[in-house]
Amino acid sequence: MPFGAFDPGADQPMAEINTTPLVDVMLVLLIIFMVTAPLFTHAVRIDLPRARSAPNVAKPDTVVVSIDAAGGVHWSGEALAREGLGERLAQAAAKLPQPELHLRAHRDTRYQVIAEVLSQAQRAGIRKIGLVTDPSAEGGSR
Repeated sequence: MPFGAFDPGADQPMAEINTTPLVDVMLVLLIIFMVTAPLFTHAVRIDLPRARSAPNVAKPDTVVVSIDAAGGVHWSGEALAREGLGERLAQAAAKLPQPELHLRAHRDTRYQVIAEVLSQAQRAGIRKIGLVTDPSAEGGSR
């Protein structure tokens, strides 16, 4: 007999695991999942309500501040003294919705000038600042 526990002369417990019931259960589960899986892909058609309104989101303007290699500041293409930049930034921060600030700097600009412009923008209350780069320019480590 395959079951050692039914042998009256056996003093030791059966040391082998009978995997036949486990395999049977796994095959039954596999068949159940194979039959029910295609049912999950069918969609139920529901008539959802349609909304006629569109969101009225005002796109904020963008302000481009450019810094040339010599440290000169330009406000949307117009030359501007660095002393007048703080006032312009404060005026832009007061607008609703607040415009985004795009900062463009020449590759040879000193970082100190860029940091001063960023500091002025933060003090003025500008919340959205983007650093604009030229991806088509040849980049590389020097």
